[in-house]
Amino acid sequence: MNIFNGLKIRSLKELILTFSDEQKCINFLEKIFWNGNPVSPFDKTSKVYKCKNNKYKCKNTGKYFTIRNIGLFKNSNLKLQDWFIAIWLFTSHKGGLSSKQLERDLNLTQKTTWFILKRLRACSAFENNHLLSGEVEIDETYVGGKNKNRHADKKVKHSQGRSFKDKVPVLGLIQRGGKVVARVVPTVSRYDLEPFIFRTVNLHDTVFTDEWTAYKNLHKYYNHSIVNHGKKEYVNGNASTNCIENFWTRVKGAIIGIYRVTSKKHLQLYINEFVFKHNTREMSPSEKFMHLISNIKDCKMTYDKLTAK
Repeated sequence: MNIFNGLKIRSLKELILTFSDEQKCINFLEKIFWNGNPVSPFDKTSKVYKCKNNKYKCKNTGKYFTIRNIGLFKNSNLKLQDWFIAIWLFTSHKGGLSSKQLERDLNLTQKTTWFILKRLRACSAFENNHLLSGEVEIDETYVGGKNKNRHADKKVKHSQGRSFKDKVPVLGLIQRGGKVVARVVPTVSRYDLEPFIFRTVNLHDTVFTDEWTAYKNLHKYYNHSIVNHGKKEYVNGNASTNCIENFWTRVKGAIIGIYRVTSKKHLQLYINEFVFKHNTREMSPSEKFMHLISNIKDCKMTYDKLTAK
């Protein structure tokens, strides 16, 4: 894949050499975002004048702007080279990347790297919005600490089974051999699960679930097959939920091994990251880098929004 001036970027070292200064990063982003036709972030219909020092002027508003006023980089004083390195590491680390690790990699404060990664997770959400078809496995899971690992005074009563008093429910759908989509949901009732399923899976296609009652009406809209986990049944002919359960295993492994703990407020951002990594698993590191950086133009996530209660 040609990334910049005909080069193929195969490693982090090559990325740093290719984008060795701020101007090269600016030129690259202007090519990716505008392709020679700069667009004002203040008025997309306005004529734009090129000025000195990488600045542009919006004719209709009289305001000046640069490529750094666009998407992910808006209101950020971080060097673009640091952003590029962070994007490369974020997309290439299969198991996840912690803010502490990125702090060491970039020699920045942990507060800064926390914000960088939260922004990147928010910007990766475009990969979590696919329409699935064919054979689709559906399963809900629960993310949160294990009750047995808590101190006696912190244990949550009546939290076994599908009770999620101390956990967050997440619904996942995976097209066999294809994409995955996952969302944090308010509850695991049919009233919260069905609307998302209907938006995500083509009607009349094939869906596989377990015996949970929230799925009992899916046969009215899909070719619906069930595996009864309560009876220790994990494969029923062609029916199983093994693919989506394998995805959940990777998600929980990363949360426990890399992130240790995730808040309810930010859990969807982490889910976005894991979905992005699954859906780009066939891409090379350079393709993943380009895939994300090409889709961050409209991404908006401020520090105040991330930290708001």
